Amino acid sequence: MAGVSGCIKYSMFVFNFLFWICGCLILGIAIWLRVSKDSKEVLTSGNSTSSDPFVAVNILIAVGAIIMILGFLGCCGAVKESRCMLLLFFIILLLILLLQVAAGILGAAFKSESIRVLNETLHTNVGYLSGKGENGEEFRKAMNSLQKELHCCGLINGASDWGDNFNQYSESCKCPQASSSSSSSDTCETYNGITVYKQTCISLIKDMVENYIIIIIGIAFGLAVIEILGLVFSMVLYCQIGSK
Repeated sequence: MAGVSGCIKYSMFVFNFLFWICGCLILGIAIWLRVSKDSKEVLTSGNSTSSDPFVAVNILIAVGAIIMILGFLGCCGAVKESRCMLLLFFIILLLILLLQVAAGILGAAFKSESIRVLNETLHTNVGYLSGKGENGEEFRKAMNSLQKELHCCGLINGASDWGDNFNQYSESCKCPQASSSSSSSDTCETYNGITVYKQTCISLIKDMVENYIIIIIGIAFGLAVIEILGLVFSMVLYCQIGSK
Protein backbone atom coordinates (compact mmCIF):
# COMPACT_ATOMS: atom_id res chain seq x y z
CA MET A 1 0.00 0.00 0.00
CA ALA A 2 1.19 3.52 -0.76
CA GLY A 3 2.30 5.68 2.15
CA VAL A 4 1.54 9.27 2.95
CA SER A 5 3.61 11.74 0.98
CA GLY A 6 5.70 13.87 3.30
CA CYS A 7 5.61 16.69 0.74
CA ILE A 8 1.81 16.73 0.67
CA LYS A 9 1.60 16.40 4.44
CA TYR A 10 3.84 19.34 5.25
CA SER A 11 2.55 21.42 2.35
CA MET A 12 -0.89 20.95 3.89
CA PHE A 13 0.50 22.13 7.21
CA VAL A 14 2.19 25.21 5.69
CA PHE A 15 -0.87 26.28 3.70
CA ASN A 16 -3.12 25.87 6.71
CA PHE A 17 -0.72 27.94 8.76
CA LEU A 18 -0.99 30.68 6.10
CA PHE A 19 -4.75 30.18 6.20
CA TRP A 20 -4.68 30.71 9.96
CA ILE A 21 -2.61 33.90 9.52
CA CYS A 22 -5.17 35.22 6.99
CA GLY A 23 -7.89 34.55 9.54
CA CYS A 24 -5.92 36.55 12.12
CA LEU A 25 -5.55 39.45 9.66
CA ILE A 26 -9.26 39.49 8.82
CA LEU A 27 -10.22 39.30 12.48
CA GLY A 28 -7.76 42.02 13.45
CA ILE A 29 -8.82 44.45 10.69
CA ALA A 30 -12.52 43.81 11.33
CA ILE A 31 -12.16 44.40 15.08
CA TRP A 32 -10.19 47.59 14.41
CA LEU A 33 -12.93 48.87 12.09
CA ARG A 34 -15.58 47.92 14.66
CA VAL A 35 -13.98 49.62 17.66
CA SER A 36 -12.38 52.58 15.86
CA LYS A 37 -13.94 55.60 17.51
CA ASP A 38 -13.67 57.89 14.49
CA SER A 39 -15.20 55.48 11.98
CA LYS A 40 -17.91 54.48 14.45
CA GLU A 41 -19.01 58.04 15.14
CA VAL A 42 -18.85 59.17 11.50
CA LEU A 43 -20.94 56.25 10.25
CA THR A 44 -23.45 55.84 13.06
CA SER A 45 -24.11 59.27 14.56
CA GLY A 46 -27.61 60.37 13.67
CA ASN A 47 -28.32 57.18 11.76
CA SER A 48 -31.98 56.66 12.47
CA THR A 49 -32.48 53.90 9.96
CA SER A 50 -32.80 50.32 11.06
CA SER A 51 -29.78 49.23 9.01
CA ASP A 52 -26.50 48.70 10.83
CA PRO A 53 -23.52 50.20 8.94
CA PHE A 54 -21.28 47.67 10.71
CA VAL A 55 -23.20 44.52 9.75
CA ALA A 56 -20.52 43.62 7.17
CA VAL A 57 -17.78 44.21 9.75
CA ASN A 58 -19.58 41.96 12.25
CA ILE A 59 -19.73 39.24 9.60
CA LEU A 60 -16.00 39.65 8.95
CA ILE A 61 -15.30 39.20 12.66
CA ALA A 62 -17.20 35.91 12.63
CA VAL A 63 -15.52 34.78 9.40
CA GLY A 64 -12.05 35.64 10.73
CA ALA A 65 -12.66 33.64 13.91
CA ILE A 66 -13.98 30.64 11.94
CA ILE A 67 -10.99 30.74 9.57
CA MET A 68 -8.57 30.76 12.51
CA ILE A 69 -10.27 27.70 14.00
CA LEU A 70 -10.37 26.00 10.60
CA GLY A 71 -6.67 26.66 9.98
CA PHE A 72 -5.83 25.12 13.33
CA LEU A 73 -8.03 22.12 12.49
CA GLY A 74 -6.25 21.61 9.16
CA CYS A 75 -2.80 21.83 10.74
CA CYS A 76 -3.70 19.24 13.37
CA GLY A 77 -5.32 16.97 10.79
CA ALA A 78 -2.19 17.04 8.63
CA VAL A 79 0.30 16.44 11.44
CA LYS A 80 -1.73 13.70 13.15
CA GLU A 81 -2.89 12.21 9.81
CA SER A 82 -6.49 12.20 11.01
CA ARG A 83 -8.96 11.39 8.21
CA CYS A 84 -11.87 12.59 10.33
CA MET A 85 -10.31 16.01 10.92
CA LEU A 86 -9.25 16.32 7.27
CA LEU A 87 -12.74 15.44 6.00
CA LEU A 88 -14.32 17.89 8.43
CA PHE A 89 -11.81 20.51 7.31
CA PHE A 90 -12.61 19.86 3.63
CA ILE A 91 -16.41 20.13 4.10
CA ILE A 92 -16.29 23.30 6.20
CA LEU A 93 -13.72 24.93 3.92
CA LEU A 94 -15.81 24.14 0.84
CA LEU A 95 -18.89 25.71 2.46
CA ILE A 96 -16.89 28.81 3.40
CA LEU A 97 -15.58 29.15 -0.15
CA LEU A 98 -19.09 28.91 -1.58
CA LEU A 99 -20.40 31.47 0.92
CA GLN A 100 -17.46 33.72 0.13
CA VAL A 101 -18.26 33.61 -3.58
CA ALA A 102 -21.94 34.33 -2.86
CA ALA A 103 -21.00 37.24 -0.58
CA GLY A 104 -18.71 38.66 -3.27
CA ILE A 105 -21.50 38.55 -5.84
CA LEU A 106 -23.94 40.21 -3.42
CA GLY A 107 -21.35 42.80 -2.44
CA ALA A 108 -20.76 43.74 -6.08
CA ALA A 109 -24.50 43.87 -6.74
CA PHE A 110 -25.23 46.14 -3.76
CA LYS A 111 -22.11 48.30 -3.95
CA SER A 112 -24.01 51.30 -5.30
CA GLU A 113 -26.63 50.88 -2.56
CA SER A 114 -23.92 50.88 0.12
CA ILE A 115 -22.44 54.08 -1.30
CA ARG A 116 -25.90 55.65 -1.35
CA VAL A 117 -26.50 54.74 2.30
CA LEU A 118 -23.09 56.17 3.28
CA ASN A 119 -23.82 59.37 1.36
CA GLU A 120 -27.24 59.76 3.03
CA THR A 121 -25.73 59.11 6.48
CA LEU A 122 -23.08 61.78 6.01
CA HIS A 123 -25.60 64.31 4.68
CA THR A 124 -27.83 63.60 7.69
CA ASN A 125 -24.97 63.94 10.15
CA VAL A 126 -23.71 67.29 8.81
CA GLY A 127 -26.25 69.06 11.02
CA TYR A 128 -24.43 67.81 14.11
CA LEU A 129 -21.38 69.96 13.28
CA SER A 130 -23.27 73.18 14.02
CA GLY A 131 -25.28 71.66 16.87
CA LYS A 132 -24.98 72.44 20.55
CA GLY A 133 -24.86 70.39 23.72
CA GLU A 134 -24.04 66.72 24.11
CA ASN A 135 -26.14 65.73 21.10
CA GLY A 136 -23.62 65.00 18.35
CA GLU A 137 -20.60 65.91 20.47
CA GLU A 138 -18.82 62.63 19.71
CA PHE A 139 -19.45 63.13 16.00
CA ARG A 140 -17.94 66.63 16.16
CA LYS A 141 -14.86 65.25 17.94
CA ALA A 142 -14.53 62.50 15.33
CA MET A 143 -14.79 65.03 12.49
CA ASN A 144 -12.21 67.21 14.20
CA SER A 145 -9.78 64.27 14.22
CA LEU A 146 -10.56 63.42 10.60
CA GLN A 147 -9.92 67.01 9.52
CA LYS A 148 -6.45 66.82 11.02
CA GLU A 149 -5.77 63.45 9.43
CA LEU A 150 -7.26 64.05 5.99
CA HIS A 151 -6.40 67.78 5.67
CA CYS A 152 -9.93 68.90 4.93
CA CYS A 153 -12.49 71.25 6.46
CA GLY A 154 -16.21 70.70 6.96
CA LEU A 155 -18.21 67.80 5.68
CA ILE A 156 -20.19 68.98 2.66
CA ASN A 157 -20.12 72.78 2.30
CA GLY A 158 -16.75 73.46 3.86
CA ALA A 159 -16.00 75.50 7.00
CA SER A 160 -19.54 76.90 7.04
CA ASP A 161 -20.81 73.45 8.10
CA TRP A 162 -19.49 74.20 11.60
CA GLY A 163 -21.71 77.26 12.03
CA ASP A 164 -21.19 78.91 15.43
CA ASN A 165 -18.87 76.04 16.43
CA PHE A 166 -16.24 77.01 13.87
CA ASN A 167 -13.98 78.93 16.25
CA GLN A 168 -13.92 75.96 18.64
CA TYR A 169 -12.79 73.50 15.92
CA SER A 170 -10.98 75.91 13.58
CA GLU A 171 -7.51 74.65 14.52
CA SER A 172 -7.96 71.39 12.59
CA CYS A 173 -9.24 73.37 9.58
CA LYS A 174 -6.24 75.69 9.31
CA CYS A 175 -4.27 75.36 6.09
CA PRO A 176 -0.47 75.37 6.71
CA GLN A 177 0.18 76.21 3.03
CA ALA A 178 -1.31 79.67 3.50
CA SER A 179 2.17 81.19 3.51
CA SER A 180 2.78 79.94 -0.04
CA SER A 181 0.84 82.22 -2.39
CA SER A 182 1.40 79.88 -5.35
CA SER A 183 -0.48 76.97 -3.79
CA SER A 184 -2.85 78.65 -1.33
CA SER A 185 -5.42 79.51 -3.99
CA ASP A 186 -5.74 75.82 -4.94
CA THR A 187 -5.84 74.25 -1.50
CA CYS A 188 -6.84 77.05 0.87
CA GLU A 189 -9.53 79.67 1.29
CA THR A 190 -10.40 82.30 3.87
CA TYR A 191 -13.35 81.87 6.22
CA ASN A 192 -14.07 84.26 9.12
CA GLY A 193 -10.57 85.68 8.76
CA ILE A 194 -8.91 82.27 9.05
CA THR A 195 -7.19 80.45 6.17
CA VAL A 196 -8.69 76.97 6.01
CA TYR A 197 -8.63 73.95 3.71
CA LYS A 198 -10.82 74.32 0.65
CA GLN A 199 -11.27 70.54 0.33
CA THR A 200 -14.35 69.19 2.13
CA CYS A 201 -14.17 65.87 3.97
CA ILE A 202 -17.08 63.96 2.40
CA SER A 203 -15.20 62.88 -0.73
CA LEU A 204 -12.12 61.92 1.31
CA ILE A 205 -14.24 59.85 3.70
CA LYS A 206 -15.76 58.05 0.71
CA ASP A 207 -12.27 57.43 -0.69
CA MET A 208 -11.17 56.07 2.70
CA VAL A 209 -14.13 53.67 2.79
CA GLU A 210 -13.41 52.54 -0.78
CA ASN A 211 -9.77 51.91 0.18
CA TYR A 212 -10.99 49.71 3.05
CA ILE A 213 -13.14 47.81 0.55
CA ILE A 214 -10.16 47.32 -1.78
CA ILE A 215 -8.08 45.98 1.13
CA ILE A 216 -10.86 43.56 2.08
CA ILE A 217 -11.25 42.41 -1.54
CA GLY A 218 -7.49 41.85 -1.81
CA ILE A 219 -7.45 39.79 1.38
CA ALA A 220 -10.51 37.83 0.22
CA PHE A 221 -8.89 37.07 -3.16
CA GLY A 222 -5.67 35.85 -1.54
CA LEU A 223 -7.72 33.84 0.93
CA ALA A 224 -9.68 32.19 -1.89
CA VAL A 225 -6.43 30.99 -3.52
CA ILE A 226 -5.27 29.51 -0.20
CA GLU A 227 -8.70 27.93 0.31
CA ILE A 228 -8.57 26.15 -3.06
CA LEU A 229 -5.06 24.88 -2.35
CA GLY A 230 -6.25 23.73 1.07
CA LEU A 231 -9.12 21.80 -0.51
CA VAL A 232 -6.77 20.08 -2.94
CA PHE A 233 -4.12 19.19 -0.36
CA SER A 234 -6.66 18.00 2.23
CA MET A 235 -8.39 15.66 -0.22
CA VAL A 236 -5.12 14.26 -1.58
CA LEU A 237 -3.84 13.67 1.96
CA TYR A 238 -7.20 12.18 2.97
CA CYS A 239 -7.00 9.67 0.10
CA GLN A 240 -3.36 8.81 0.82
CA ILE A 241 -4.06 8.12 4.49
CA GLY A 242 -6.95 5.85 3.47
CA SER A 243 -4.71 3.84 1.16
CA LYS A 244 -2.03 3.11 3.79
